[in-house]
Amino acid sequence: MRPMTRWAMTGALLTTALAGPLSMPAHSAPASEPASEPTSLYAPSALVMTTGHGEKAATTTPERAVTVNCAYSTSGTHPDPRRACADLDRVNGDLDRLATLRGNGAGQVCTREYRPIVVTVQGVWRGTRINYEHTFANPCIKETQGAAAFAF
Repeated sequence: MRPMTRWAMTGALLTTALAGPLSMPAHSAPASEPASEPTSLYAPSALVMTTGHGEKAATTTPERAVTVNCAYSTSGTHPDPRRACADLDRVNGDLDRLATLRGNGAGQVCTREYRPIVVTVQGVWRGTRINYEHTFANPCIKETQGAAAFAF
């Protein structure tokens, strides 16, 4: 996938992740009362995560893309957004540390085959823009070594 197409897809998913939970139907609050905003200690956090087979994101076609929204309440298209947000909280948004946490397959033995899979994360984490990429040697290592946030 070309870089411009990747950015367009990421932008569309991020817009959906940010705007979806924040938009309210017209009938949800009476016109005379202002809608109350949820309060939080942190700025909104919404991320788009992709995965695809290859060594670099620029030359890899994304095979799967999910969203994770950790603002106010957890949501998104990630299979387990609650655990993904918990992982991100546990490492305080440091995605380099997230890539080395023991994931769902702790204790699983992986082969030594080299079939690289790249994970990208783009978006906003507690008010800071994120543009991250990590390559695992094969999908088994991604599941074993990566955190639940990368299990999609």
